[in-house]
Amino acid sequence: MSNAPLMPMATAVWLVENTSLTFKQIANFCKLHEVEIQGIADGEVAKGIVGYNPIIARQLTKEEINLSSKDPNRELNLNSNEIEIEGGEKKSKKYIPLSKRQDKPDSALWLIKQHSNLKDSQIAKLVGITKNSATTIRNKSYWNYNNLNPKDPVAMGLFSQKDLVQAIEKAERRIKREKKEKEKSQISQ
Repeated sequence: MSNAPLMPMATAVWLVENTSLTFKQIANFCKLHEVEIQGIADGEVAKGIVGYNPIIARQLTKEEINLSSKDPNRELNLNSNEIEIEGGEKKSKKYIPLSKRQDKPDSALWLIKQHSNLKDSQIAKLVGITKNSATTIRNKSYWNYNNLNPKDPVAMGLFSQKDLVQAIEKAERRIKREKKEKEKSQISQ
């Protein structure tokens, strides 16, 4: 394989100290020169480097080392641990200019009027306000309620249409679930 193990020099130190692999096998596996491996064995290279166990790191298996120890012509094969790194979906908090901050309560009012089945916590999460603010807007007790003008948050760019659709679908599933639970409790009485 073309990939080198994590921390190749430290891995080479561990392999020299703990296996009977040939210098060539270790050099090929760690993507180092054979002379460097000889230097590690002689104590001239990698002084002070603590060996890094490739078995614990899941880069090699004991079986792989044993197979290559028995056959000096066999190369070690690096375990390819396919690690999926998620990062594309995570939202980062973006700065909202002062001039746009009034749009948040306006958008919350729009959501309450247009999609009354959304919970206050869903509205708060979508718009980026507190749940308490969403509740006070719904109850018409928000400190600036008389000056609010309902505005479409998707058009304002506060969140995407996809986010809104997902929130509405979640609210609909919750309402269906609550309706079924209510029917079950009425039947059992």
